[in-house]
Amino acid sequence: MTTIKASCPTCGDVELTPPQVRLVVCTVSAWSFYAFHCPECTEEVRKHATDDVVRLLTTGGVPAEHWAVPAEVLEEHVGASISWDDVLDFTLALEDTDVLAAIAGAVPTTRHLA
Repeated sequence: MTTIKASCPTCGDVELTPPQVRLVVCTVSAWSFYAFHCPECTEEVRKHATDDVVRLLTTGGVPAEHWAVPAEVLEEHVGASISWDDVLDFTLALEDTDVLAAIAGAVPTTRHLA
């Protein structure tokens, strides 16, 4: 079985097998990473996976999980963020059944006679 050498920030160099390594390849290459639990201290170690690291790990037998980032995440957002007060105001407005009933009653219905 292939041995993969990695480094833990606490323990230093460690040896791993392919099943001990998780490789996530993202459509945004800067977000790709590999992770493992250090066999010495059991802490999770997560590091950026460059294209070269992805190539090395996959040829070493580590299966790649593919992660497609939704387009909405990459959109530019402008304006202020929604606050908790905004969420509360929205929730309270939804609970006001009189307003919703008035809106529902304002829409004329069409009857078709057969």
